[in-house]
Amino acid sequence: MFLPSSRYYDLETAQLRVADADGKALTIAYKRRRFIPLTENAVTVVEHCFAQGERLDHVAASYLDDPTQFWRICDANNILHPAELEEVGRTIIIAVPTQ
Repeated sequence: MFLPSSRYYDLETAQLRVADADGKALTIAYKRRRFIPLTENAVTVVEHCFAQGERLDHVAASYLDDPTQFWRICDANNILHPAELEEVGRTIIIAVPTQ
C-alpha cells in the first residue's frame, strides 16, 4: 500500500467491519494512527536556517537526497504540518534516527 520510504509503511494495517447502505457487510482496511517519534531517538546531523523562497522538500532533497523524506525533518522538529517549518529565519534540525 505504501512505499518503504513512506512514514506510513511500518504502521499496522487494521480492519473495520461495517454495513453498507444495503446492510451488506463491508470491510474497511486502514493504517493505525502514527505518532511523531521521540526526538531523543535521533542524532542531529545539521541545523539549517530557512531562507526566503525555500521549500521543505528542497531542503530534504539537499540533506537527505530525497524530497519525499521531508517528513523526517518534521519529525526531528516535533512538527505535524510541514508549512510550520517554512518560516524565514527559523532554524530547523536535520536528524537521522538512531534505531
